[in-house]
Amino acid sequence: MGYLKRIIYNCKQATFLIEKKALSSLSLRETIELRIHLFGCGFCRLYKKQSHAINDMVQTLFKSSMQSNIKLDDGFKRILQERIEEELNKN
Repeated sequence: MGYLKRIIYNCKQATFLIEKKALSSLSLRETIELRIHLFGCGFCRLYKKQSHAINDMVQTLFKSSMQSNIKLDDGFKRILQERIEEELNKN
């Protein structure tokens, strides 16, 4: 029963598994643990929904920025390069 309690009440592990699943695949054990936890935890179900929505939005923004060829203007690049060089010269 202690193992089951650890799964049911461990939101930190559940959110970790939610994020891991977004990046790669889960093991069978991790999948079962996550399903058990999500069955009883409305907070983590909401977290999963919001996490998926945020990931989808970021991917959409990334794809649209790649397609529109957004570039930094030369003045901003020069100022940025100067700031980087200043920071490097501090050491």
